[in-house]
Amino acid sequence: MTATPTNTQRPRPPVPIDGKTLRSVCGLFVTGVTVITSGGGERAAGTTVNSFTSVSLDPPLVLFCLHQASRLRALVEESGAYTVNFLAGRQEPLAWAFAGRHTATLQDVEHRYSAVGVPVLSQAMAFLSCRLVNAFEGGDHTIFVGEVAELGVPRADTEPLIFFRGSMGSLEDEPRGPHPMFDS
Repeated sequence: MTATPTNTQRPRPPVPIDGKTLRSVCGLFVTGVTVITSGGGERAAGTTVNSFTSVSLDPPLVLFCLHQASRLRALVEESGAYTVNFLAGRQEPLAWAFAGRHTATLQDVEHRYSAVGVPVLSQAMAFLSCRLVNAFEGGDHTIFVGEVAELGVPRADTEPLIFFRGSMGSLEDEPRGPHPMFDS
């Protein structure tokens, strides 16, 4: 016998999702803050990213996403490598310095080069230096998957920098005010 769907079981017609609302809802998911670095020499660059996740332990794969118009996209593709630099709570100014279209240069920040030839920020809490394995188009972003070739945790005793409700801060910070869209 087949059950007849009730009003609560019938699928609703799709409703267009507003990008601003989607961003606000996704902002309720706490993420870490990273600076992705790539390239070499005078062409080395970095950008602030919170769309990072581990994918696999065997092989050791991680991914992050960049907007199609990102200035770092071509460098990652050309060099075939990148570093994910995990920022500490006290590094919010560094995150903002690499967040805009016209950002800090790597020459302004203490760094070294990894085994795969891409920059590692010397003051990062931890890092994963990766060889690019694949790139996938994902709407207005590119999803970069890399195999971890080198890693380190030079500052394991520090709190991470986090992103929540459109703001950055450390875990030690006082909670920020209510979100205007959801807490009325």
